[in-house]
Amino acid sequence: TVKETLQNTALNVKSYALITKQAHNVSFSLFPSSTLNHPFAFSECPPLGLESLKVKDSQIQASSYKRMGLGPHRGRLNIQSGVEDGDIYDGAWCAEYKDQNQWLQIDAKKLTRFTAVILQGRGSIWSLDYVETFKVQVSNDTIKWKPCMNATEEVVFEGNKDSETPVLAILPEPAVAQYIRINPQTWFKNGTICLRAEIMGCELPDPNNIYPWQAEEGTKDKLDFRHHNYKEMRKLMKSVNEMCPDITRIYSIGKSYMGLKLYVMEISDNPGKHELGEPEFRYVAGMHGNEVLGRELLLNLMEYICQEYKRGNQRIVHLVEETRIHLLPSMNPDGYEMAYKKGSELAGWSLGRFSYEGIDMNHNFADLNTIMWDAIELETDKSKLINHYFPIPEHYTSEEAMVASETRAVISWMQTIPFVLSANLHGGELVVTYPFDMTKDWAPKEHTPTPDESFFRWLATVYASTNHVMSDPDRRPCHNEDFLRYNNIINGANWHTVPGMNDFSYLHTNCFEVTVELSCDKFPHASELPIEWESNKESLLVYMEQVHRGIKGVVKDRDTEAGIADAIIKVDDIDHHIRSAFDGDFWRLLNPGDYDVTVTAEGYFPATQSCRVEYEHYPTICDFHLTKTPKQRLREILAKGGKIPKDLQLRLRQLRIRKLRASTKLINRRRASHGNRLYTNFCNSMMNELGPVLFLWTPLSLFDLRLSTDGAVELCETSTMYGIIFI
Repeated sequence: TVKETLQNTALNVKSYALITKQAHNVSFSLFPSSTLNHPFAFSECPPLGLESLKVKDSQIQASSYKRMGLGPHRGRLNIQSGVEDGDIYDGAWCAEYKDQNQWLQIDAKKLTRFTAVILQGRGSIWSLDYVETFKVQVSNDTIKWKPCMNATEEVVFEGNKDSETPVLAILPEPAVAQYIRINPQTWFKNGTICLRAEIMGCELPDPNNIYPWQAEEGTKDKLDFRHHNYKEMRKLMKSVNEMCPDITRIYSIGKSYMGLKLYVMEISDNPGKHELGEPEFRYVAGMHGNEVLGRELLLNLMEYICQEYKRGNQRIVHLVEETRIHLLPSMNPDGYEMAYKKGSELAGWSLGRFSYEGIDMNHNFADLNTIMWDAIELETDKSKLINHYFPIPEHYTSEEAMVASETRAVISWMQTIPFVLSANLHGGELVVTYPFDMTKDWAPKEHTPTPDESFFRWLATVYASTNHVMSDPDRRPCHNEDFLRYNNIINGANWHTVPGMNDFSYLHTNCFEVTVELSCDKFPHASELPIEWESNKESLLVYMEQVHRGIKGVVKDRDTEAGIADAIIKVDDIDHHIRSAFDGDFWRLLNPGDYDVTVTAEGYFPATQSCRVEYEHYPTICDFHLTKTPKQRLREILAKGGKIPKDLQLRLRQLRIRKLRASTKLINRRRASHGNRLYTNFCNSMMNELGPVLFLWTPLSLFDLRLSTDGAVELCETSTMYGIIFI
């Protein structure tokens, strides 16, 4: 019976029934799609890998297909179509004919114990096509096919009721074979035969292989390779903290809409404090809750760093001692929990992507790009334009604004810690994108570079070129874009336009950030996590090390040696500035080369020096000591009620005389050019009335020191009005 079969295969389902129906005058057993109590109850056997591309195109065949864009190689679970009707990258396998003799066939390459089939309709914005019922057959030679039976009757499985929701069909008994076929029986009446699929099956040992260990894939690292829900994630982070208490700290930056904390793991040799000259780095994962690989990679990363630090791995020790690392594994925990409950193969393409409120956090950050571009178009005096630290619009910060609580928490986090470098981990593709992510005038796609284009390309290349899967020249495209043509990196706006976190980070803070699309499969099966870790481990480490490329230093007051906060660091020929942190330290990411760097701060004279960035993985030290302007010194002295030093008095007097002379020369030139008769008559009249005097028509002086009614000294700033000075 079905019940005995399910119990024997350790599959816990909510309901199972055997319903006998008559269709096309044939008696068969109809198996309903199963709803599981636990998301991984059917994962006794993992997926063959149609979605993850482990199964090659050559392993998938079909009875027929409409056209190349709907060929058998497109019959992969969750594959996404292009936006054009008739695209060569369409969203399913579609048979050329509408009859019950059509099939999609998968070659597992080895003897496999098949346990289940997952079916999905066609992914398309133009057509609605899906299979309603289907049969399954298996074979060892593609000549003789054995139908999936329940006792004496061939089983017909329930298929889809829409084109997007995956449906699981568990075989009544596991079938051992090399080939498996999906044979559609009925389909949406207004559509045609189209499907996307995944096959669950366990590869059987090859008796002819005397070296079985050579076929093993994965990693030698002893890490917790499984999917962690919220409680399990928190437990793992706590265990890492307990294992390495001297270099780790767990803190929360806020809560999700449903009240789940946004936990961050800090890794540093002095956790809990910003060290002068030590750059701050962050990884953010799980912005889209159903893109789960980044979450697991960051959990593995914190485990790995802890273990290797304790072993004395010098690369890791140096990274921990020279960098303050922040890992946020789940920015959207509410969305993740929704996807987790369905499981890796049944969550579909979008379940859990959005926040609990239905907000796409990747589109939820303030649009500072438009503010910048509008200012450039409207401002005639280009010297008045700002190119960094753009303020957030007031309407965005209001309580009524449609801004997710998770987004507000991350923005506050960005503003609190002086991050230098970051990466935002996503899933569903294999590519690294860099800013700008938004086009001008909301064009669908257009290359839109930042002033730091060359360095952003370097950052993207560093990750992509060290990632095992991305750097494989023989890999096939995930969905409908061939990023191999661009060496697996692309300007975000040249892919699709979005005012996302990368642009916000670049325009509102000092932090440079890219997006890493980690895998074709948004929710890889747990069995694939060791391979994914090994593919991404070096990329995660080498990308973090880039935070030490460029220049760094401290901006100090020349007299007091105190750090100067909010000093502006300008690099010649790069129209994007950064600012010093609260204790005066700064980091400017730059490619190797020679740069003229100028630092300015309110109340100080600017300072410029040349800084050379080498190719080595350590920054060039460029410290700056700024001198206060006389005006700033005078203000500080008067604010403290002190006396004006003689050197400052002399300096003020010199400035006053210099200003007076410059103004006199300007007036004389104007008088000579315009023949100011009124001025001459006025002078004669004054001499007749007052006798011989010396007077000047000039702007009033820079400073005016006066005694107030209570006897205190006051500093009055200069006026732009003209007047007569009698001597």
